[in-house]
Amino acid sequence: MDKDLQSIQEARECVEKAHQAQKALAEFSQEKVDAVVEAMAEAGLRESERLARLAVEETGYGRIEDKILKNKFGSQYVYNAIKDLKTVGIIREDPATGIIEIASPVGVVAAIIPSTNPTSTTLNKALIALKSRNAIVFSPHPSAANCIRETAKVLSEAAEAKGAPEGIIQCMSVATIEGTQELMKHRKTGLILATGGHGLVRAAYSAGKPAYGVGPGNVPAYIESSADIRKAVNDIFAGKCFDHGTLCSSEQAIITDEVIKDKVIEEIKVQGGYFLNDSEIEALGKILVTPTKTINPRIVGRAATIIAGMAGIRVPEGTRVLVGWLKGVGRDFPLSIEKLSPILAFYVEKDWRAACDRCIELLNYGGLGHTLAIHSRHDEIIRQFGLHKPVFRIVVNTQAALGAVGYTTNLFPSMTLGCGSLGGNITSDNISPLHLMNIKRIAYESTGPRRVASPVVSQPHATAEGQSGIRHQISDVVEKLLAQRNLSSSALSTMPSNQERVREPLSAVPATAFNAATSTEASPPKICSFVCEDDVRLALRRNEKIYVDAKSIVTPSARDLGTEKDVLVFLS
Repeated sequence: MDKDLQSIQEARECVEKAHQAQKALAEFSQEKVDAVVEAMAEAGLRESERLARLAVEETGYGRIEDKILKNKFGSQYVYNAIKDLKTVGIIREDPATGIIEIASPVGVVAAIIPSTNPTSTTLNKALIALKSRNAIVFSPHPSAANCIRETAKVLSEAAEAKGAPEGIIQCMSVATIEGTQELMKHRKTGLILATGGHGLVRAAYSAGKPAYGVGPGNVPAYIESSADIRKAVNDIFAGKCFDHGTLCSSEQAIITDEVIKDKVIEEIKVQGGYFLNDSEIEALGKILVTPTKTINPRIVGRAATIIAGMAGIRVPEGTRVLVGWLKGVGRDFPLSIEKLSPILAFYVEKDWRAACDRCIELLNYGGLGHTLAIHSRHDEIIRQFGLHKPVFRIVVNTQAALGAVGYTTNLFPSMTLGCGSLGGNITSDNISPLHLMNIKRIAYESTGPRRVASPVVSQPHATAEGQSGIRHQISDVVEKLLAQRNLSSSALSTMPSNQERVREPLSAVPATAFNAATSTEASPPKICSFVCEDDVRLALRRNEKIYVDAKSIVTPSARDLGTEKDVLVFLS
């Protein structure tokens, strides 16, 4: 069988199986759900080292010791943050407002997993999905498929051992673009969690399903003149070097003030940074990006010394980060993009206002909505950065890489970071179980409806003769209007009364959304401007067709069901 067809068929089978499993999980009590999630977290923690080794061996990205920490974060750390959340039944009741909130799962979650953080992202997404009583189906990146499948297997076995239904966690074995699209568009898929490149995130938002996609992070790190310079450089290098820079929240550029530049440069050199000269910047730029100006995957997650060797640059032993002093941002400055490797751009600006502008310029070149780091003791400048920077995570005096995900800060722990509308995402939050469930609300009346005052009758004792005179005047006006339209009052007598209309059977009402199969050939089919799933099901019961054209709005579920059952007729 063709690989794409095989992948499409597998996606359909996975979703169908997950759908049945989720219906069973939806009936679990909070205690049973929590027991399942706890077992999954324990299994992830127990296997964190083995899974980390598998990821590095398969992808070649990152460092084993750092991937172990990421796996522990995605399992134990995330579990500790979610274990006490209420996700079953009534989750909140407020007698003061008369509001009762009830958790409702979204169903089957389609989860797209990247190659840069494969095992930790799988752990994280599985835990939050099952905590909110959803099933999850993973579509792995081809270059990390084996380690992702093994992680899913570890989690599935742990969950099922605690009583979770079979098929509640699955991973596609044949993942192609077509199969992934089928997974996302399947009518029984409830929500998409997409972590990947621009194209994949756009595809997720185009699938006709609720989706949480995440954008890239071209993270600036600003060292302001009042900062503790040694700590600032240490934090930036810790984030940049962690797993060789594969986290999308890792620092991509240092911006500092003119008055402290010499101290910052010296500290960068002391801590293992190598400043590239102009020819070396040019040589590195040639291997950093592809002809289409996208990042070269060969340099992602590699050590600084290895990348330098690929570019023909000799660096001292112990070099941790390659640093390029740049004068601008954009296509002519390849080091100004998101690099996902231990490479940093470096900028010197006159003051914090100029640094502010440079940070915005960098964010506009591929990091809108994601993260910014500022190192400063000046609270007002920190607040100004928070007020005016186009990002939704501003981490202060800490590394951006682990600060944004909630490891060195009190942000919600997550490997999936929303970038809001600025980054083309639906949320700016760190994704949690609360994003994977709907909330029902019972609302009791708090204020009675306003009473409309009865009109005051100015002449309550009007005579019958006076009332009769008014009726004659009204009748005269009506007769004149009817005469103008070539009608007479006798025509009104043939119209049914309101009571007669009510007594008419429902079948007497002419159909407006469908075209009966018995309609005459002379009558052209009626085009429906809007079709939902209920319309398709009604047409099936009536054995009718629904006619649509290019201007018709057809909901995704109606399109899927209508096409499957051959109900929709597309007219040009």
